[in-house]
Amino acid sequence: MDGNSGSEVGTAVSIDLRGGESAVDLTGQIHQLPCCIKYDGPCSVSHYFKPKSTGVEVDGLSMKEAHFRGRKLQGTTIPLPQGYSGFVIGKKSSDKRKASDMSEEKPNNWEMNAKFKDITYWNHDSLPSQDDAFLRSFHWFTIAEALHKPVADEDLKSASITQELL
Repeated sequence: MDGNSGSEVGTAVSIDLRGGESAVDLTGQIHQLPCCIKYDGPCSVSHYFKPKSTGVEVDGLSMKEAHFRGRKLQGTTIPLPQGYSGFVIGKKSSDKRKASDMSEEKPNNWEMNAKFKDITYWNHDSLPSQDDAFLRSFHWFTIAEALHKPVADEDLKSASITQELL
């Protein structure tokens, strides 16, 4: 068997994050709702969805309250970790692509439409807390940084000495 079964081994993807200062800043407007909305299109969300601060703080998190389709939601806004940014991306329209990109049979080009620095996540049955799976997932940023940080020569020497002593 030659290892080529007729399917693509990989797909080239390009994501253009050069929106710079012209990109729409959605900080304070990104929400993680505890539901699935089967609609993708324009809607005057701010006319119907009006979060407000409750003045209550739980686990160091400032609580907000809103209602969606008659259900009370309780949420909190959390900043993205230092060094991270959030992006809203969309498929690049064909008229914006370069001539060199047109030669691809199935272009997979994306571009940044907006950016954000925080996200508000909502619960409908309980107050947000540090124990929520959504907040706990942010711990992976610290773990990933520790795993991928370059190891210094001093760290290797120190580990070698410690290993020899055992």
